[in-house]
Order: sequence, then structure tokens, then C-alpha cells
Amino acid sequence: MPEKRVEETVRSAVEQALQRQLASFRESLVQEVLREVAPALGGKSGQAGGGTAALQKAVSAIQAGSNQKEILRALLESTVHYSGRAALFVVKNGSATGWQGVGFARNDSIKDFSPDLGSSLAAAVMQSRAPASGGASDFDQEFIGNFGAPRDGRAVVLPLLLKDKISALVYADAGETGSLDADALDVLVRATSSWLEVISQRKLAQKEGVAETTEVAHAAPSSNDPFAAHAPIHSGKAQHTNEVVMGAAAGVGGTTTAMSGEDAELHRKAQRFARLLIDEIKLYNQAKVAEGRKHKDLYDRLKEDIEKSRVTYHKRYGNTVAGSADYFNQELIRSLAEDDVSLMGNNFRR
Repeated sequence: MPEKRVEETVRSAVEQALQRQLASFRESLVQEVLREVAPALGGKSGQAGGGTAALQKAVSAIQAGSNQKEILRALLESTVHYSGRAALFVVKNGSATGWQGVGFARNDSIKDFSPDLGSSLAAAVMQSRAPASGGASDFDQEFIGNFGAPRDGRAVVLPLLLKDKISALVYADAGETGSLDADALDVLVRATSSWLEVISQRKLAQKEGVAETTEVAHAAPSSNDPFAAHAPIHSGKAQHTNEVVMGAAAGVGGTTTAMSGEDAELHRKAQRFARLLIDEIKLYNQAKVAEGRKHKDLYDRLKEDIEKSRVTYHKRYGNTVAGSADYFNQELIRSLAEDDVSLMGNNFRR
């Protein structure tokens, strides 16, 4: 049928466009991550496996992955250049479960272990969303009892962030004969996080079609959870989108009016598009976002990106039934300002 051929043509065009973009985007991500951690790496270029070139090679190996399993496996394989042992634990619904380990005598047994997120080392990472170093037993005494202590008794735990939330923890130590380079491991984990975002975006863009792909080619999706299949506890998905759509249908005085399925779908698409645009701003301006939240001047620091994205959003949805909801400003406050409009600064106007 003609419709089928049109759909196949669109999918082919999307795939070709994304392939061209991904090639250049890989290198830009490598350079961006390395720039952020360059001060910490400082004079370590002379260490075996610790130079920038070696890190670039390791990051490239991670970015060669085309799905979650390949990316995470490449991450763990790369950690052995900067640690003796490493393990990845998926975090979901307040608990963690093992995904895989490398360098342990019983790597597969990691899958059967669930560390205590209330322990001092894990709790520090969960609270700060930043790497933490300390005694290996501070991570989980039962873990050390099962898998043995590293020769120097030290360990580092690093958060793998997706959509500003900790989706996994990477534990690493020197093992019996290795060394431990926390800064280099930080580079690898950050690069993995960024690439998982890109891969998720790619899959979403393929579903959305050419039109949205061309405008949010590098945006990271907010709804794709690459760790969903490895959740230790399965619960119902949040109904935030549906709640917002129903809220948009409310009339004066809070009376809910009927909304057709077509209009409801348009509202959902508008909200999703707004999220993609805000996620793109956050992905490419991580330092500015952090400073803006700290100094409460997000709008001033990101004005050019915000207004450019605002124009893109209103061009697509401003004159539709979803226009009155103004999901773009809602996402600015919800996602960029973390539900605190004061972080946007005095020059921000709704």
C-alpha cells in the first residue's frame, strides 16, 4: 500500500539523518566530558592508562555501543584500566540490584547481590549525586564479606545519572593487585550517562518521525528509562502526563470539560516536545545549569537557549489546542528550576 511505502521512506530518512548526526555528536560528547574533568586529571597523563588519549579511546568504546547492554558492558570493561574490580548496580524505587561485575572471582554473583543504599558511602552518593570515596566496608559489609576486601581497603562509588536522577551506582576498588583512579572512572561514568541519553533520544526520534527529529536532533528524552528492564521492584508508571492533560481540559472554576482523543494526544505530544527541548538545554549547558541553580539566575545564564527553544515550541504548538497550556514554561520551572521558580531569577517572566 502507498501508506506503507511512505512510512518506510520516513523511517529510512530518520535513520540516515540520525546516523550522520551521531558521528559528530560522539566526538563532541568526548570533548565536553573531558573538558569538565580536565582540572581533576591534571598531571595524570603520564600514568599507565591514565592519559587523555587512553580515556578518549575508552569513551569511544563506550560510544560504539548501540544499546544499553553494549554500552554498560563497555563501561565495565573500561573500568579495569583504572581499577582492579568494578560492579554496576541498578537503582530503582529506593533499592539497588546487581547488573554485572568485572575483576571479581565470581563476577556473575554480583547479579544476586543488593547493596544497602543506607550505608554511609552509598547514602552519601545518593544524597549528593556525586562520587564518594571511603572504606570499602562503608559501602556494604556483607558485600565485602562475600567478595573480599581490596588490598588497600578503599573504594569509590560513582552515580550514573539519567534525567538528573541516579539510575545506577558503579562500585570500584583496587582489588588485590590493581590501582584506583577515581577521576578517570568519573570520566567514563559521565560519558556513559551522556551516551545512554543519546541512544534513548535516537529511539524516541525514530518513533516520532522526521518532523520532530529535525528540530530536536540532539535532545535527550525524559520518558525513556534504559534501566526499566532491570528494575528490582516493578511498579506502575507515573501518570504525570495524563494528569497534566486532564488539567489542561479543566475549564473556568475547575470544571473538567470533555477532550477528544485527538486533542488529548496533541497535548501529550506538546508536553513531550517541551520536555525534549528543556532536556536539550540541560544536556548542553550542565555547568551553567548548576551555577544558575546555585546563584538563582538560570534565565540570565541560559536566556539565548531558552528563547530559541521557546520559539521552536510555539512555532509547532502555539496555535494548537495545546497552546493555552504552555507546557514549555511548565517544563522550564519543573525540570530546569526543579519546581522552584525563584531559581529562574528576577528577569524571568512567565
